[in-house]
Amino acid sequence: MITGGERRRRWSDEDRARILAAVEAPGAVVAEVARREDICTSLVYQWRRDARAAGSGTGFAEMVVEHSPRPPVAKSAATGDGEPGAILVEMNGARVRIGAHVSAAVIAATLKALRS
Repeated sequence: MITGGERRRRWSDEDRARILAAVEAPGAVVAEVARREDICTSLVYQWRRDARAAGSGTGFAEMVVEHSPRPPVAKSAATGDGEPGAILVEMNGARVRIGAHVSAAVIAATLKALRS
């Protein structure tokens, strides 16, 4: 028989967001944040999974493209030549150099073909 108040704590959305922001800070350790907030580490991990699932749902990291005045020259490991703005992709044992002039649709189709 349990007497007294309820043992399970209820966390507001603001508290969860504050704790998750502390966990995502550079150099933060989940166990330290959980200990400081007097909460079980597994609950913090669960909140983080739930927050990520409620987000974009893609599982991909955000990509930021910055245009510089002089793009660096990418060198191919096999030939030593390069093209300004080109990238070298190695996936599943295949190596493909993609030039800066290639459209996004062609890049997407190439990467999809390499994955299969």
